[in-house]
Amino acid sequence: MEALRELSNKAKARFQARFPGLYAKIPAYADLIRLNRPIGIYLLLWPTLAALWIAAEGVPDISLLIIFTLGAAVMRSAGCCINDFADAGIDGNVERTQKRPLATGALTRRDAINCFVLLAGIGFVLVLLTNWTTVLLSFGAIAVAALYPFMKRYTHLPQLVLGVAYSWGILMAFTAQADHIPQIAYVLFVANVIWTVAYDTEYAMVDREFDLKIEVKSTAILFGDMDKMMIGSLQALFLFALWLVGRQLELNAWYSLGLLVATILIVYQQYLIKDRLPGPCFKAFLNNHWVGLAVFVGVVFSYI
Repeated sequence: MEALRELSNKAKARFQARFPGLYAKIPAYADLIRLNRPIGIYLLLWPTLAALWIAAEGVPDISLLIIFTLGAAVMRSAGCCINDFADAGIDGNVERTQKRPLATGALTRRDAINCFVLLAGIGFVLVLLTNWTTVLLSFGAIAVAALYPFMKRYTHLPQLVLGVAYSWGILMAFTAQADHIPQIAYVLFVANVIWTVAYDTEYAMVDREFDLKIEVKSTAILFGDMDKMMIGSLQALFLFALWLVGRQLELNAWYSLGLLVATILIVYQQYLIKDRLPGPCFKAFLNNHWVGLAVFVGVVFSYI
């Protein structure tokens, strides 16, 4: 152990000596890709893994499990890079994002775009380990992920674009595991888009007063005083779609239990956002990690 630590320290010292500028920026890069805030990875990962299990009708290929797990982490990090690149001029005007590395000047927009290209390249290499159909689908995933951050300037529905980006992995999971996209995959895709719009509206409620001042658009602004009702309606549709999936696939009581837990969590989110306060709204957004996990666990146990 001591020998490994010494070897690691020597390697770090050599890297620091050869690339001093890059070494100094490592903490800022970690902040850029939200290394200490993995919620985005979870929200991308759970639906994708659930789709893999359904496509395989049980435990999927281990290689695909590794590829899609790593891919979720890499592509969410890439999304953060392009998001901060797009928002470099506005993050400093929003309380929640004032300390992001581009807003503080710790990194430049060029640093962010270089990081995006690197991570997207890693993601593409991972996809190359699957099949041709999945490789073709991956171009759509990159395009939607790159497009999303700019949508808040032109439409009040950027959350819908994010929903497509966060649901694309479901389609890729089916093509990678089963080499085709069955009808049930599209139901899962639509359900996940609906869920994403709901939870990202909760997220947008945190910044609504700042977004109004700087003229950034979101569903939280579009829904206005009907925000809680719209979120609740979307969540109900999401749960109904998942119920249809379970019925179509004849999943057992474990899946129903997962949906029950998800329903209880969603009711709790409605309690959290009742006063539209930023702190509880953000807590409601974070709670969706457990919603996704509950559904995923229900799927896994249904196939045991």
